[in-house]
Amino acid sequence: MNAALVSLGLLLMRLSAAGLMFFGHGLGKIQNFEKLSETFHDPLNMGNKTSLICAIAGEVVCPALVAIGLMTRVAALGAAFTMGVAAFVFHAKDPLFLSAGGATKEPALLYLTLFATLVFTGPGKASLDAAIFRRSRPAMVPVEPPPRNTTRPI
Repeated sequence: MNAALVSLGLLLMRLSAAGLMFFGHGLGKIQNFEKLSETFHDPLNMGNKTSLICAIAGEVVCPALVAIGLMTRVAALGAAFTMGVAAFVFHAKDPLFLSAGGATKEPALLYLTLFATLVFTGPGKASLDAAIFRRSRPAMVPVEPPPRNTTRPI
């Protein structure tokens, strides 16, 4: 498989998932923070304001880090966790797919899948992680296997 195409695919996935999450879900929470901080849903019993701050971290901060490819696996894990809470706690009673309008689990599950994939794959070569850690890693030194014992036990 062509490594350059894989990295390009990962970049496209990072930018699209993070951008849609940031602008479609997170930015509105920041813009309406004062209003939402008293009424925001509290699915994990942390308090309305704390739940809102955690949602903003998972829908704004983590996706921004994913988009630029910095601390990508940790950031993707945070975004995936947020979407897991959205799908399985907040939307627990909602249908999986949109049928007659209303809320569904589907968008949260799609985001969860994309961000979870990045947890396993990493960001690819077109990322700050690759630029930073490529230079700081020590060169891989091949380790020779121990010599085989050619004598037979008696």
